[in-house]
Amino acid sequence: MRNELLSPAEMAEADRLAIAAGPLDGYGLMQRAGEAVAAIVLARYPGAMRVHVLCGPGNNGGDGYVVARLLAEAGVDVALWASGEPRTGSDAALAAADCTLERHPLSAFTAEAGSLVVDAIYGAGLSKPLSGDAKGAVDIVTGMNLPVVAIDLPSGVSDDSGEVLGSAFRAVVTVTFARKKPGHLLLPGRERCGEIVLADIGIREEIIDQVAPRTFENRPGLWIATFPAPAVDAHKYKRGHTSVFSGGPSATGAARLSALAAARSGAGAVTVLSPANAMHVNAAHLTSIMLRKVDAVEDVHDLIGDRRPSSFVLGPGFGIGDKARDFTLAMLAKNRQDGAVEGLVLDADGITSFRNATATLFEAAGRPDAPALIMTPHEGEFGRLFADIAADTALSKLAKAREAARRASAVIVYKGADSVIASPDGRAAINGNGAPWLATAGSGDVLAGIIAGLLAQGMPAFEAACAGVWIHAEAGSRFGPGLIAEDLPLAIVPVLRELTGSAAR
Repeated sequence: MRNELLSPAEMAEADRLAIAAGPLDGYGLMQRAGEAVAAIVLARYPGAMRVHVLCGPGNNGGDGYVVARLLAEAGVDVALWASGEPRTGSDAALAAADCTLERHPLSAFTAEAGSLVVDAIYGAGLSKPLSGDAKGAVDIVTGMNLPVVAIDLPSGVSDDSGEVLGSAFRAVVTVTFARKKPGHLLLPGRERCGEIVLADIGIREEIIDQVAPRTFENRPGLWIATFPAPAVDAHKYKRGHTSVFSGGPSATGAARLSALAAARSGAGAVTVLSPANAMHVNAAHLTSIMLRKVDAVEDVHDLIGDRRPSSFVLGPGFGIGDKARDFTLAMLAKNRQDGAVEGLVLDADGITSFRNATATLFEAAGRPDAPALIMTPHEGEFGRLFADIAADTALSKLAKAREAARRASAVIVYKGADSVIASPDGRAAINGNGAPWLATAGSGDVLAGIIAGLLAQGMPAFEAACAGVWIHAEAGSRFGPGLIAEDLPLAIVPVLRELTGSAAR
């Protein structure tokens, strides 16, 4: 399954190109869409005492008219409810004309227990809050807790942002076409969609290629081609060297979590860079992970010259202030073409340290030969670096991450249950396998280490960030209740084993 996501405009363009290419016209695509939904209803709900099909005036409603006709032809008891009339001459008008069932006004909608609702009111393309008869239908269906099969998207959910526009259906199954939309993955829309079924209605792959979408669902198919699979003659430094900066003696645990995650993710060598006053604390807890004293920028330069680590993590437990800024800028001042530093993962305190010095950070990251910068902010940290973007309520989480990446010349991992990964070149991915068990202290430190470990092994920055987010979430989902951050480095091992096998093939 391919990973592209289509915005409303891109889906409209895909429809237009598919119709122009033939052999299906617009009504033919609508017929295919209705057939796919009707098949789901018949297969999943054979015992429904009645099916209520709710149709709006646009193409989503046109799909609904096809569904109602096909279900009635299959012997299902169908009640058809309409909101407005399709535009004369439109494909939806053709579908309505072909459906001879009695039409009831949506304003009079009623239902009975044991029935099923097919939501074909608006689906994708809604840009204002649900109101009037449509909102009334949502209230009735929600109050009765009736199962809903939604066409394309539950009416009331924005296909672009995943926001609930005033009110929305909560579907058990959502049937969408050609490709998923961002609203299927972004919260809270994702929770309203239920199971998402992607139906083939005849829009060919070359049509999607022509549309050239730049947004993707974050799944292994997006990055597995660059996933590291060590060669038989690999030694530890061929597998990459990651260095993680530690905080002071009372704040060393976060760095060790990152370091262990980098090692588990495949980095051949990992070093914790510790201030002198924390050396004994770190030494007491490290075995396979190396330890080196780093107190000043000069020590950073010496490390890079001596050991040539490929990637760094700075921020977990490090402390906020000048030292974090100085160390970050020292690494970003290196030339990636010289092979000195491939990239830096900036997290937690490292991000917050630049809240009043964003221009300095972004300028350093924007040099053409600078090491790759990957920043992993949660919502609060995002707001500290990108206050105006965060406050813009007209922007979706996807749009915010994309604009932040462009401004910062960095890969942005905007964390959350629906993490968005955005690249300065305009690519973005939405993660769909997030798990509530990851909401635990130290989880983000592990994520930073996984990303850095993959970066050290040669994965490009955007792909490493996407892979790290997916692996981290997958491990959390598989582990389940009781997960704490210390469990995660080992929990990623079976996930990595499967991915490595796929990459080797």
